[in-house]
Amino acid sequence: MNRFFFYAALIFYLLSTLVYLVYLIKNRDYIEKTGHYLFLTGFLTHLVATMVRYFEAGYTPITNIHESLSFLSLCIAGFFLYLKGVYKTGILGAIILPVISIILIWASTFPSEIKPLPPILKSFWLPIHTFFCFAGNAVFLISFFISILYLVLERSIKRKKITSFSKRLPSLEALDTINYRCMSYGFPFLTIGIITGSIWAGVAWGSYWSWDPKETWSLITWIFYAILLHNRLAIGWRGKKTAYMMIIGFFSILFTFLGVNFLLGGLHSYV
Repeated sequence: MNRFFFYAALIFYLLSTLVYLVYLIKNRDYIEKTGHYLFLTGFLTHLVATMVRYFEAGYTPITNIHESLSFLSLCIAGFFLYLKGVYKTGILGAIILPVISIILIWASTFPSEIKPLPPILKSFWLPIHTFFCFAGNAVFLISFFISILYLVLERSIKRKKITSFSKRLPSLEALDTINYRCMSYGFPFLTIGIITGSIWAGVAWGSYWSWDPKETWSLITWIFYAILLHNRLAIGWRGKKTAYMMIIGFFSILFTFLGVNFLLGGLHSYV
């Protein structure tokens, strides 16, 4: 049953993606609203798919690459809905919706059958640790695209080559503010994810830190964002500096999330 809702959510996301791409060409409010409601329907259907899989499996479904990619896209969708509500950034749907759809399509290529949960994952900490880690990853993924848009818009303004697409983007100040909002949410999520993971490791393995590849790269990523946040608050880093650093930081997030599993392995490899 969870597969039915999963593919239904993917269909709604794809339809929303199509509508938002049309919105790029024809700037009409009714088109954006149609895309939004399709997106919202997809998100709610995706949420149902995750809940159904939870009840079918008997555990939090974030234990393999299929489930992880699905949950990541759900977190991206949820945070983007929040940003749309606060900043009225409908035009960004033409960028974020394709990303969500591509991640779900990618998830669909991996085995999705429900398997017995390994003993090491039968823990109270599984939903807590994974939720904060994936929420942080989702926030920083959105900030990655916000940063790219900032640099594109800044360059267009500097060269005095303002396109019709650039005119519809939020201002540089608004994009920088959204980036800071992403930073202010993503960093605490990442911090709590590392702390809860350390506590879980202490309970499961008797050691709070074992320098496993994913632990090591998580720490590197955390230090990077800690420096960035400090420089933002203490030195006043804004604009291009923040955008470039957020882009670099996301590649560290990406390697921690996927690169470690496929290239380095370790205790956190997906089963």
